[in-house]
Amino acid sequence: MSDGIMSKAATMEIPISSNGDTGSLPEDDSLEQDLQQVMVSGPNLNETSIVSGGYGGTAEGIIPTSTIKGSGLHQPHPSPAVGGEEVVRGIAVEKFDIVKKWGINTYKCTKQLISERFGRGSRTVDLELETQIELLRETKRKYECVLQLARALTNHFYSLVQTQHALGDAFADLSQKSPELQEEFGYNAETQKLLCKNGETLLGAVNFFVSSINTLVNKTMEDTLMTVKQYETARLEYDAYRTDLEELSMGPRDASTLCRLDAAQSQFQSHKDKYEKLRADVAIKLKFLEENKIKVMHKQLLLFHNAISAYFAGNQQQLEQTLKQFNIKLKTPGAEKPSWLEEQ
Repeated sequence: MSDGIMSKAATMEIPISSNGDTGSLPEDDSLEQDLQQVMVSGPNLNETSIVSGGYGGTAEGIIPTSTIKGSGLHQPHPSPAVGGEEVVRGIAVEKFDIVKKWGINTYKCTKQLISERFGRGSRTVDLELETQIELLRETKRKYECVLQLARALTNHFYSLVQTQHALGDAFADLSQKSPELQEEFGYNAETQKLLCKNGETLLGAVNFFVSSINTLVNKTMEDTLMTVKQYETARLEYDAYRTDLEELSMGPRDASTLCRLDAAQSQFQSHKDKYEKLRADVAIKLKFLEENKIKVMHKQLLLFHNAISAYFAGNQQQLEQTLKQFNIKLKTPGAEKPSWLEEQ
């Protein structure tokens, strides 16, 4: 019996004790949020009929949707109605069973969650995997900060380029209307236009950087964290049904208890299989995510460094070469006025 209950060697059950000081638990503030999360995944019921009086109501309280047409109700033929009511009654019973199972599952998980939080229960912990998960969450927070700063840089620099463009136009206009300062206004106009051109090239590179980091953070990492959430829910269910099985195993072995024990063993095994599958899925996704992150960031950090360095060194040729190296194409002159900001 113990082998059927214990998980693989990679995991272990860690008892949680608070020595009665439950007020000092740091997780207590998030207990309500976790309970809400347990309740969110309710039963999936298709609206195939309108039921009056709730589950277990009489057949007269059930109106088949096929009889509702237009603005009035068409009374079906007596014989087909009987068969229709039986079908709808069967659907209602099936939905009742779904809601009942969901309610039992929610109760067990809520009980397990509260037990863990207040130090009266134990939870299965995969130390290596949970360390990797926490590292991913921390990495995501830091990358979100970099993304926010890079977007701010893009916004500020876009405003600078627009100002340089307007200043260049003003110098060019004054060069034509001020013969005594034509040359001075003229080379200042050319300088601002060159700075504007290089600035637009740099914005193209920075925008590519922002777009790639956004994809990594809000799509790739988020996808892995969605699987992590499913794994954490499966872990809670696994421990809830493990605890239930352990409690029944310590009780009397009469006929009724043995029947409940068999059912509990079956449910435990089902949740154990689900938990172990999701644990394996998370481990694989974390591995591929790490490889993908290194590949993406190696390219993007090299691009960012080379583009910024070339721009502020005034090396126009090197700046353009950097964009060619990373296959970044800018909009051609005369095309629709580009917005170098990332589309949200």
